[in-house]
Amino acid sequence: MLETLDAAAVRRWCASGLAALQRHQGEIDDLNVYPVPDGDTGTNLVLTLTSAQQALAMDLETLPDDGHTPHGHALRLMARGALLGARGNSGVILSQILRGFADALAAAPAVRGRQLAAALADAATAAYAAVAHPVEGTLLTVVAAAARAAEQEDTDDLRAVTRAAAGGAARALARTPEQLPALARAGVVDAGGRGLCLLLDALVEVVTGESPAGPAPAPPAVRPPATAVRETGSPAYAYEVQYLLDATDEAVARLRGELDGLGDSLVIVGDGGTWNVHVHVNDVGAAVEAGVVAGRPHRITVTRFADQVAPAAPLPAPLPDGRAAVVVATGAGIAELFAAEGATVVPANPSTGELLDAIRATGAARVVVLPNDPNTQSVASAAAREAHRLGVKVSVVPTRSPVQALAALAVRDPKRRFEDDVIAMAEAAGACRYAEVCHASREALTVAGPCRPGDVLALVEGEVHLIGADLLDTCTAMVDRMLGGGGELVTLLCGADAPAGLADRVREHVERSWPFVEVQAYEGGQPHYPLLVGVE
Repeated sequence: MLETLDAAAVRRWCASGLAALQRHQGEIDDLNVYPVPDGDTGTNLVLTLTSAQQALAMDLETLPDDGHTPHGHALRLMARGALLGARGNSGVILSQILRGFADALAAAPAVRGRQLAAALADAATAAYAAVAHPVEGTLLTVVAAAARAAEQEDTDDLRAVTRAAAGGAARALARTPEQLPALARAGVVDAGGRGLCLLLDALVEVVTGESPAGPAPAPPAVRPPATAVRETGSPAYAYEVQYLLDATDEAVARLRGELDGLGDSLVIVGDGGTWNVHVHVNDVGAAVEAGVVAGRPHRITVTRFADQVAPAAPLPAPLPDGRAAVVVATGAGIAELFAAEGATVVPANPSTGELLDAIRATGAARVVVLPNDPNTQSVASAAAREAHRLGVKVSVVPTRSPVQALAALAVRDPKRRFEDDVIAMAEAAGACRYAEVCHASREALTVAGPCRPGDVLALVEGEVHLIGADLLDTCTAMVDRMLGGGGELVTLLCGADAPAGLADRVREHVERSWPFVEVQAYEGGQPHYPLLVGVE
C-alpha cells in the first residue's frame, strides 16, 4: 500500500491501465450506438495509452532542469506520450485528462489524497476545455464525477481518495444512459467513460494492492433497438474562426456572449491576458469584428471545424512559400488517388504523432490537413497545435469522407493566398454531399426504420436514409435521392468487398436516369463500405 504516488507507481499505473484496456478492448469497441461496423473507442484508447507507456520507457532518472519531481516528470512523460499517440475523440480527451493531471502534480513535493483530488479536478477542467460543446453522459461526466468524489473524501489518505474517485466514476458511468438518450436507447454505457473507469480501477490496484470493490459495469449482453447519430460538429456552421486575443477578463466575458450568439463550438481559453478564441460561424467578419471590439486579435485563421494555436518555435529551415496537403486515407485505391493529386497520404486512424510526422515531412511552412473522418478531426486538430509550436502553419479542413477531400484537392491553387486557398477548399468540400453504403452490424432502430444484421444501409451525411435487402438497388436508390436535390458530378469509390461490376452498374443507372450528370468511378479499396458516393 502506498502513502504517496511516486514515479515507480506512475509507471505501474500506466502499465496496469494499458493491460486493463487491452483486456476490455473488444467490449469497449462494441459500445457503439450506431449500427455500422466501425466502433473503435476501445482500440483508440489502447493505442493512446500504448504511446504513453512508450514515453515512460525513457530514463526517469534523467530529470529536466525545471524543478519537477520524479513523479511529476513521469506524469509529464505519460501525458506527452498520450498526446502524440492520441487517436480519435476519446484518445484526445484522455490525453487532456492526463495533461491536466500532470500539470497539477508536476511540482508537488508529494502526492497524497488531497493533492490527488485537486489533480483530478484539474484533469476534469482540461477535459471539458478540450471539447467545444461538452455533452453530459460521456467521458467528461465520468471524470468530473471522479473528481467530485475524491474532493468530498477530504483526506490526505491516498488510498481512500483513489477508492472514492474510482467509485464515483463507476456510479457516474452507470448513470450515463440516463443523461444521453442515445445510450439509453442502445442499452449501453458510454464507451470512453468505461475506459476511464478501467484506468481508475488500475490506479486503485496500484495504490492499495486490492481490486476495487465496485468495478465499472459491463454493457448488457442484449441491446434493444437504438437510434443515434455520429459525433460530429454541427453542420449548420461552415467556418471555423480562430485567433489570439489580447484583452481583459471583462472584455472576454462580453465576447463569449456575442460569439455564442453567432455560432457554436465556442472555446475561449487563456491566462488572463492573452486568449485563444475558437468558434464555428457562418459570418466570419462578425466573429473577427467582435474580437476587435474586445481587444487586439492577431494570428487570425479561418478554416472549417479545426482547432489551431499560434506557433511557438520555428521548424528548422521550412520552405517559406512551400505548401502541402496531408490526407488520411483508408484503402489502397483511395491512397493512390490522393497521391496523384500531390498529397502526402497517412493511413487511416492515425495518431497525433503520426500526423505530426507527416506534416513535418512535407518540409512546407503551410500545410492543409484533410482527416476524412469525424473521429480523426480531433486528432488532426491536436497535430495542428503541435505543428504550430514548431513553426508550421496548419489548417484542418474537416472532410468527413474521401469524396469531399477529392473535391477540396481539385480546387487547390498555389497562386492564391494560403488562407484564401484553404477557404476555397473548405467550400468545395462543404458543397460535396457524401454518402456511404454498408451492411448493418446489429439490430437497431434508425430514422429510416428498424434494421437487422446484414441489412443494407445507405447513409447520407452520416444519417441512415434507406434500408434495403439488395446492395445494387439500395445504391441506385441512394444516388437517385441525392441527385433529386441537384448535382452535376457523381463520384463513386468502390470498396474492397464490393461485388464485381457494382460501380459500372451504378454508373449505367445514372447515365440512363440522369443524362446530364457526369460520373467518375474509382476502385477505392476501403473496408466496411462497398460504395462511397459524392455529389457535387
